[in-house]
Amino acid sequence: MGCSKWRAAFNFGHLKVQSKLSVFFTMIILFTYLFYCLNGYCDSLPRPVYDQQSNFQNKIILNDGHEASSQQHGAYNASQVSFVREQLSDLSNSDSSSNNISIANNYGSKKFPQAIIIGVKKGGTRALLEFLRIHPDVRAVGSEPHFFDRFYDKGLEWYRNLMPRTLEGQITMEKTPSYFITKEAPRRVFSMSRHTKLIVVVRDPVTRAVSDYTQTLTKSPGLPSFQNLAFRNTTTGLIDTSWSAVRIGIYAKHLENWLRFFPLSRLLFVSGERLVTDPAGEMGRVQDFLGLKRVVTDKHFYFNQTKGFPCLKKPEGSSRPRCLGKSKGRPHPQIPSEVLLRLRDFYRPFNLKFYQMTGQNFGWD
Repeated sequence: MGCSKWRAAFNFGHLKVQSKLSVFFTMIILFTYLFYCLNGYCDSLPRPVYDQQSNFQNKIILNDGHEASSQQHGAYNASQVSFVREQLSDLSNSDSSSNNISIANNYGSKKFPQAIIIGVKKGGTRALLEFLRIHPDVRAVGSEPHFFDRFYDKGLEWYRNLMPRTLEGQITMEKTPSYFITKEAPRRVFSMSRHTKLIVVVRDPVTRAVSDYTQTLTKSPGLPSFQNLAFRNTTTGLIDTSWSAVRIGIYAKHLENWLRFFPLSRLLFVSGERLVTDPAGEMGRVQDFLGLKRVVTDKHFYFNQTKGFPCLKKPEGSSRPRCLGKSKGRPHPQIPSEVLLRLRDFYRPFNLKFYQMTGQNFGWD
């Protein structure tokens, strides 16, 4: 009997000790958790943007090269997708880089561009790209990749990794104006995707040549005069087509190379002149060609009298309007009128052929 009482007392005491130990360890865990949270550690832990939408997180957060199916995307709430697109827009349009990767970097996937601005240099390609980047469904590389003319040996995977992340329904784009005059570029783009949409911004080839020369002159002040570079022989007036400033403007010749691989329906020709005088009208054509809703309209532009071309009105949250850099709209040097007239005569037959090939009269003659 005495033994039974002793055993019962011992067991009861043992249970008390266990209970106290459990409470003790629980308190240690709680205090440790509170300590880390008060020091901001909890905020740095990866977590979904929407705390109560774990299912949404599992569907959206993707790794490189993996996409969610369209059936999955169809289940998302519209406001959630809109939020994610805004996050991506902030990331893609930011000029600065940071080692602190935002959670939004895990949204979307990197894809090959569905549309490329392939030309032409000094035609207005930078303006077009900046105007397009207003659109919430366009994501574009800021700098020129030059993949299909200079860095093709780096491989398609290298090229894809240059692209910004996009969501379902968004378009990936890039711009490299030298593609239009690169002989190997059409075949290389076609090998990547025969469905790629191609945009060519063209401008009066005489004005374009002078603008090209002006840009080079700012970098090399000791450059020979425009006429000395444009003519093989100033006496006979023979044009030097080996000079790149002249060669680029022979649009019909370069277009023939692209039409060997792509049908005309895959190309859109944007007027560099109308991009200045009627940016909203040309942007409407571009958005239609890309299959986008007409979001970029005349309400986004105003004409800058000083620069001589349209600028974007003050973006929301910005203190000033957005115009292209100082390198755009610089004054041209005075070129003798007889030189320009001779050059215009040279381009006339090529222009007419280009009009016929594209079905558009650009009014340069």
